[in-house]
Amino acid sequence: MHLDIWLLLGAVLVLSAIVAVRLSHQAGLPTLLAYIGLGLFIGESGPLHIDFDNAELAETLGLAALVLILAEGGLTTSWRHVRPSVPAAISVSIIGTLISIAVVALAAQWLIGMDWRPAFLLAAVLAPTDAAAVFSVLRRLPLPSRLTGLLEAESGFNDAPVVIIVATLSVEHTVPNLAELAGVMVYELAAGGLLGFAIGWLGAQALRRVALPASGLYPIAVMSLSIGSYGAATLLHASGFLAVYVSALVLGNARLPHRPATRGFAEGIGWLAQIGLFVMLGLLASPSALPGQIVPALVIGFVLLLVARPVSVVLSSIGFKLSWGEKVFASWAGLRGAVPIVLATIPMVEDVPDADRLFSIVFNIVVVFTLLQGPTLPLVARWCRLKSDEQTRELDVEAAPLEELHADLLEVRIPPDSRLSGVEIFELRLPAGASITLVVRDGESFVPEPTTRLQSGDTLLVVTTDTVRETTERRLRAISRRGKLAGWFGETGT
Repeated sequence: MHLDIWLLLGAVLVLSAIVAVRLSHQAGLPTLLAYIGLGLFIGESGPLHIDFDNAELAETLGLAALVLILAEGGLTTSWRHVRPSVPAAISVSIIGTLISIAVVALAAQWLIGMDWRPAFLLAAVLAPTDAAAVFSVLRRLPLPSRLTGLLEAESGFNDAPVVIIVATLSVEHTVPNLAELAGVMVYELAAGGLLGFAIGWLGAQALRRVALPASGLYPIAVMSLSIGSYGAATLLHASGFLAVYVSALVLGNARLPHRPATRGFAEGIGWLAQIGLFVMLGLLASPSALPGQIVPALVIGFVLLLVARPVSVVLSSIGFKLSWGEKVFASWAGLRGAVPIVLATIPMVEDVPDADRLFSIVFNIVVVFTLLQGPTLPLVARWCRLKSDEQTRELDVEAAPLEELHADLLEVRIPPDSRLSGVEIFELRLPAGASITLVVRDGESFVPEPTTRLQSGDTLLVVTTDTVRETTERRLRAISRRGKLAGWFGETGT
C-alpha cells in the first residue's frame, strides 16, 4: 500500500477516534472502550479485515505508548496535590499489589483450574491500575484531594513492580527465588526513582538557563528528557516506568518557560498514544476467541473487584488515616485499562503455555469491568459521601479553557515608532468585552490603571470575547498608526 493511502487511513482513523471520544464522553462511557471498539471494528472480523497478530510488535509499541502516557501523567500531576498521599500510594502500589496478586492467583487456581504459573501471571497482569483511565476519570470528579492524589500516584507507581514480576514469571521456567526477586525489585525501584529524579532536576535546571530559539522547542525538550529517563534506567537494569513518571513529575512541577504550552503538548501526545494503543490492542484481539473466555473472565473479574482490590487497599492503607468511605471508593476506583492488556502480550512473546487464553481473559475483564466501574464512580462517590475539600479549584488559563469561555488572549507589542506610545488606557476606547489585563515593561509586569500611559517597548495582554476580537485588533492598529484621534483622520485599522 502506498504512503499516501496509509497517511489518509491514519488521519481518518485518528479523526474517527476523536469523534468516538466525543460521543462516548456525552454518553458517560470510558473513552478506552471507544478506541478498543474501533480497533475491533477494523480488525480481522470487521469490514476492512486488517489482520494483525504480531504480539512482539504489539508489546514494543504498547510499552512505548505506556511511556508516553506515564510521561503525560507526570507532567500534568500537581506535586502539591499528591505529596500528602505519596507514602500511602507507595504502600498501596507495592504492598497492595502483592496482596492483590496473591488473592487473584489463588482464585485462578481454585475457581478456573489454572496451573500456578499462568495463575500468578494472570494475577500480576491484572494488578496495576491504568494511569490513562485514572487521570481521565478522577480529575473530573469533586473528590477529597488526598484521595485523588493517592489514586493518581498509585497508578503512576504500580506499573514498575508489576512489570518486574510479569517479566520474571514469563521467562523463568523454574520456581522463582522469592528472596532474589525481592532484591531485584528493591534495586530496580530505588534506582529507577533516583535516576528519574536526577534527570528531571538536572533537566529543569538546564531549561531554566538555556534560551532556546523557539518556544515550541521547550515542550519537545521536556518530553525528550522524560522519555530519555526510561531508556537510561532500562540500560542500567532499573525501572524505566518509575523513572519516566518521576522525571516527568519533577519537570511538570518545576518553574519552566512555556509551561502551558508544554502541558498542552504533553496532553496531545498522551491522547495520540492512547488512541494508537487501544486501537492496536483491539486489532490484536481475536473476536472469535473472546466469547469462550467470558465466564472465567467474569469469575476472576469479580474476585478482583470485590475481594482482591478491597483487601489490598484496606491492608496496605493501615496507618494512613483513610476513612472507610475513602477506602471503599479507592477499592471501586481501581480501573484497569491498557496496562494489563499490554502486559498480557509479554507471555505471548515468550511462548508461555496458555498465553492466548490469558490474553483473552484479560481483554474481557478490561472491557466488561471498565464498562461497569467507570460510569458508576460518581454514584459510588455519593454513596461514600465524598466531596472535594478544596474551596477553589485551579484555573488553567490556556487555549482550551479560553475557547470554552468564547474568549481570546492577545499579546500586543508596541514598536518604537507606534503612536500608541503616550496614550492612556482609557483613551484607547476598546469595545465592550475587551480589556488590557497586564502590561509588561522593562521585564516587569503589572496590572494597569485606566490612567496608565503606554510606552514604546511595552507588551500588552488583552483579553477579548471572540465577537469583538476583530474590532479590538482594528482599534489598536488604528491608534498605532494615527494616534488616539485616528477616527477623526478616517483610520479604521484595516
